[in-house]
Amino acid sequence: MSTPETGSPETGSPETGSPETGSPETGSPETVSPETVSAELVVDGVTVRFAGLTALDAVSFTVAPGSVHAVIGPNGAGKSTCFNVLSGVYRATSGSVRFGGTELTGLAPHAVAALGVARTFQNLALPPHTTVADSLLLGRHRLMRSGFLATGLRLPAAAREDRRHRERVREIAAFVGLEGDLAAPAGSLPYGKQKLVELARALCTEPRLLLLDEPVAGMTADERQRTAAVIAGVRDGLGISIVLVEHDMGVVMRLADAVTVLDFGKRIGGGSPAEVQNDPAVVRAYLGEEA
Repeated sequence: MSTPETGSPETGSPETGSPETGSPETGSPETVSPETVSAELVVDGVTVRFAGLTALDAVSFTVAPGSVHAVIGPNGAGKSTCFNVLSGVYRATSGSVRFGGTELTGLAPHAVAALGVARTFQNLALPPHTTVADSLLLGRHRLMRSGFLATGLRLPAAAREDRRHRERVREIAAFVGLEGDLAAPAGSLPYGKQKLVELARALCTEPRLLLLDEPVAGMTADERQRTAAVIAGVRDGLGISIVLVEHDMGVVMRLADAVTVLDFGKRIGGGSPAEVQNDPAVVRAYLGEEA
């Protein structure tokens, strides 16, 4: 049985509960290559239960390094629960998640992020009056080494580090096409550009794995095309692995190297986009058509 993808897993809170047992049109990829190479993500038999109801039921899939892997399915299929497990918000009741050989199951979100996992969300979470530049600088926080006192006193080492981070922000902004918007308040931008700010902020963390939750939802056709080009550039130019949840099947089929299909918390299909499109079980369960 599936359950709404909210609440906390059985026996604990999201962070502390224990288990039951094409490149973009602007910017240069070379200027924003990550500090570390991508790694394989292995999701193995992950089950999540909420008060006895099963949100994910022994779900398994593997994300190859430097690939785009889409997780699709109807509302309530378990996609958001899956993302919450991958990012450390929920703990799996059973099963494991390994990234580059490191076990993620049971780690808090900040510990998962420290391993190079970044996530964007369905809903915008940008400070509306903060400039785009400063919004992106927030993504550099975990990489900053200067202490509060050194920064406040503008000591030379802190000033040099600040300049390096701001230069990196400009590079990443150019890569996603936001170089002309750095001085603008984030909340003043069109919706599609605000979503790009969120994506750029995630890139500012120098991720090895990027979790994108409905990155083109609510966009115009032109905005979807632009964002899809940026995502392709992240994969092709930077080699970052991407796990993508998206309802726009046109975007999924163009971007994804592999697809996992969920329904009622179970994996019902997977493979290449072409294989998934022609899988009778997927057609019946996800598309609601006769196979």
